[in-house]
Amino acid sequence: MGLTGFRARIVSLAVLTATLVVAVLVVLSHVLASRATETDTRTLAHTRADAVAATVESRNGKITLVEGAGDAFDTVAWVFSDGRLIDGELHPAVAAAAERLGTAGRSGFLPTGRYLLYAEPLMVPGHQVTVVVMVDLAPFEKAEQRDLVMSLILGALVIVLAGVTAYVGVSRALRVVHQMSAMADEWGDHDPDRRFGLGPPRDEFGELAQTFDRLLDRVSATIADERRLTDEIAHELRTPVTVLRGEAQLAEISGIQVDPRVVLTETDRLSTAVTTILDAARTRSRESSCRLRPVLRRVVEGREILVDGPMDVEVAVPAEVVASVLAPLLDNATRHANAKVALIVEAAGDDVLVHVLDDGPGFDPDDVERAFAPGHSATSGTGLGLAVVRRIATATGVGVRALAEGNGHVEVRFPAP
Repeated sequence: MGLTGFRARIVSLAVLTATLVVAVLVVLSHVLASRATETDTRTLAHTRADAVAATVESRNGKITLVEGAGDAFDTVAWVFSDGRLIDGELHPAVAAAAERLGTAGRSGFLPTGRYLLYAEPLMVPGHQVTVVVMVDLAPFEKAEQRDLVMSLILGALVIVLAGVTAYVGVSRALRVVHQMSAMADEWGDHDPDRRFGLGPPRDEFGELAQTFDRLLDRVSATIADERRLTDEIAHELRTPVTVLRGEAQLAEISGIQVDPRVVLTETDRLSTAVTTILDAARTRSRESSCRLRPVLRRVVEGREILVDGPMDVEVAVPAEVVASVLAPLLDNATRHANAKVALIVEAAGDDVLVHVLDDGPGFDPDDVERAFAPGHSATSGTGLGLAVVRRIATATGVGVRALAEGNGHVEVRFPAP
């Protein structure tokens, strides 16, 4: 329905435009033809008057005409001398008008119905001589009407041709849209990895198909990220839940009281995981910034961690995200450190780098990327896994990577405002 309506609007617009153009051209051509007809009739009247005037001569003070020279014009040309008709036969329809022109002694045109009269005074000493001629306008008007009818017929053909051309052109152009709609209907919800793949764009609709393909790629990537996040959340939540369930089952079987420290530790782990995930989700929908000093003071509180560098800098990330990324990394560094853990802040152009360092064994070169994979852990530590840290960082525009330098080293890159 939508495409049909679009096609109808385009065709209607093309027909309307063609109609307006044809109407303007017909009116303009009719006006030009009318002026040309007027010019032709007046030229013909001048020519006839000059031909008759050439036959008039004065002999012994008397006006005469050359013998036989004006016979061809007797019914359409008349010669008046001193207010009296001396040559020609007056037409009944124009007799009165011709006499008025012939006795007025002035040059001029006078339309009378279907005829045009023209008076031309002659310079004859001692006499007032005027030649009056008549031009029949009927043939010219018929020719003008015939031209108008032909113009209207041709204009109608042009309008029809414009409508047909527009319909065919729009239909061919919309073929790509129909193909895209049919392909999208075939895919449904079960095949999100399909793409239109119409090749290099040949028109705007081809560019639209490419844009949709890129949009689908981004949507597919987002869905894949959400699936990975779900897997990572499930992994992080499953561990404390399993511990709590195991402790409860052990207490039920053996009658031994559950260790409150284990329950509190695992409950804190669950709470931290849920809070971090919610904070990361909320910060997607807004832009914010914070200063590092209060956030670093909060994440290192109660820990023996060295903090160095220009901490009084601002980053284009909410404080919740900074804490959600750095706190698990500090937990991980504390678990693996022999004695020392440090946070080093460094300004690097448009970014702010925070290095999380420890004097533990660090990362193996082959283990750098796998350290952020879901389920990977060198020990059975507490807190969020590095996979969730990487996921939160990626979702909020923060870069995080592990470096194999002999000791533990994770670099976090925050964008500056």
